[in-house]
Order: sequence, then structure tokens, then C-alpha cells
Amino acid sequence: MRILIRTSRWAIWARRLGSVAVPLVIISVLLHRLRLISSDLFLTTTIGAALVALLAVLCAVIALARLWQTGDQGWSKALFGLFFGLLCLAPFAWYGNLALKYPAVTDIATTTRGALPLVFEPGTAAMPPPRLLTAAQAQSIFPSAETRAYPLGQAQTFALVEQIIQDHGWDVRLVRAPDAALAPAQINAQIMTIPGWREEAVVRVTGTATTAMVDMRSASLNALHDFGANGQRIERFLAELDDAVTVLLRDNPNVNQPDIEPVEDDVAPLS
Repeated sequence: MRILIRTSRWAIWARRLGSVAVPLVIISVLLHRLRLISSDLFLTTTIGAALVALLAVLCAVIALARLWQTGDQGWSKALFGLFFGLLCLAPFAWYGNLALKYPAVTDIATTTRGALPLVFEPGTAAMPPPRLLTAAQAQSIFPSAETRAYPLGQAQTFALVEQIIQDHGWDVRLVRAPDAALAPAQINAQIMTIPGWREEAVVRVTGTATTAMVDMRSASLNALHDFGANGQRIERFLAELDDAVTVLLRDNPNVNQPDIEPVEDDVAPLS
């Protein structure tokens, strides 16, 4: 007599759902990064992908429990669905942890926001009102996001700022370089996060031929939560600038001293 060993239907569904959740997440992110879908539609599709992944995990857990008891086939299918379900849920767990760690903020600056205007793209004029931190919250959560003062000229400091932005590969949208009148210099650049959200950074350099002050603003475009990205960006950027200025002054201790022409001796030689 031939005994038929069944394949668990829970395991089959776990694999099916896990196979659907992975492309849903990947395609949603790619379309959002390429601006082929709006942010609202992106949120809808990613929530849908998360639900599919959660169902895959639940089906896999039920399948594994039943397989242990019945001896049916389907272990590989259940483990497949469990793995890909958890893989798709990992980003949601990561951002959920950040949402608990950081308040819902979308705009952070080291000085008044009006002094660091954004360069709005078409469609961003209708972006939601920014969510801001109080001064006490900003000091507590991002203590290093503060105005920097350097014993280095405005033009030289601005050159370092440009180099750091270039090294990060940010998309520069506006450059207002230093001039002879020592007017405030400014750079606006846009950054794309991994899920495809756009954020804009503004760096302003003021000062004289021998001193400089640097302020920075980072804001999310059409987002309701930055998950701490803007504050962390400012802190990291200014820390890199601190290091760059320190190295430049260490290697060039006379960088801020004016060039002095050698004075010729007016005393006539003795005959």
C-alpha cells in the first residue's frame, strides 16, 4: 500500500506570499527613486508589501508548527516564505525603531530658517508645513548641530564646504560663491535617501578674509518624518568640516597671514 505524503498548504502559501512581497518592495522603491510614482502611492504600495510579508511570516510559522506535528512535506517552502517575509519586514522594523527614537521632525537648522532658504522644485510648493524642534529639543537630541566659527577665511572655508559636498555626491542645485564684498556664500544641494525621499541641505558661509562662520539647514521634501536623518546629516557634515579646517590649519599655519612684500634697503652702499 502506497502512503501519500501531503505538502502543507500553509507552506505553499508562505512561499507564494514571500515571493510576492520581495518584488513589491523592490519595485516600489525603484519607481519612487525614479519619480515614476508619487510619494502617496509609494506609501500605499509599501504598506501593502508589508502586509503581504507579514502574512507570509504568519503562514510560515503555522506551517512549521504543523509540519513538526504531522510530518508532511513543505519545510523548504515554509522556510523560504519565512526568510523572505522577514527580509521584507526588516526595513519597516528599522524605520519603526528610528521613529521611536526620534521625534517627527522634517526641518532642522543651526540658525533661523529664513536665512537659509530652500530651492523649491516644481511640485514642492505644496509640501506640508515643516515639523520643527524646540531649541531645547534640538540641543538635547542633536547637540553638535550648531553654528561653526573658524579662524579661516570665508573663501577658503567655502572651498572646503564645496569639496565635502562633492565627496558626498550630493546634487548641487545652487551655488553662490564668495565675492570681494564678502557677501554671504551659499550652496543648496539635494539628497536622495534609499527609499527615494528627497531632502535638501543648505550651507551658508559668512565672514571675512581671516574668519568664517558656517550655518547649515537640512529639510525633508514632502515627508512627514525624517527619522533623524536631517539632524544626523548636519552633525556629520559639520564634524567633517571641523576635521578639514583643522588639517588645513595644521598643515598651513600661515594660511591667514597676509603676504608681506620684502622691503628693500634704502641705505646707499659705501663708496
